[in-house]
Amino acid sequence: MLLDSKRSAVLMIDLQTRLLPALNNTDELLTNNIWLAGLANDMAIPTLISEHCVDKIGATREEIITAAPQARIVQKQSFSVFSAGVLTEDSLHHANQIIISGIEAHICVLQTALDLRAHGYEVFVVADAVGSRRQRDVELGLARMQASGCEIVSREMIAFEWLGSANNPQFREIHKKYIR
Repeated sequence: MLLDSKRSAVLMIDLQTRLLPALNNTDELLTNNIWLAGLANDMAIPTLISEHCVDKIGATREEIITAAPQARIVQKQSFSVFSAGVLTEDSLHHANQIIISGIEAHICVLQTALDLRAHGYEVFVVADAVGSRRQRDVELGLARMQASGCEIVSREMIAFEWLGSANNPQFREIHKKYIR
């Protein structure tokens, strides 16, 4: 199935100041999430950002907030954003295609994705925008999500599917700014 910008929402999970430095690919992960946040902002895709136990692992990195100024930030203590009760039809703007990025791929991303699938959502996990402390955990998390019916996608796949056609009025601007 293809992504449809009118049915999509982005969920960025736990990209927090004290957790990011522990990952094996912090710089690339941060860059890719800033890219995704900016693309969603420029294409008016609703975006939610979760923060897990802010008092212990810090707030979301400022660069992500800057790239997604319209994003709604939700707090949680559960590993799954869905089970935390902060994802509602209203908070997701009635989207049924949820694009997930963030950390950690084998914990909060995985549990959220599986909960969303169990509740009938189409889930797209951005492979180049998720991370964990160990690469093997990323691989296992992505494999399990895919086996459970989640689509594993890249950032560029999202951009072109949201655009749909070179005739899209935003094509030139998005291509120039995001496609390299």
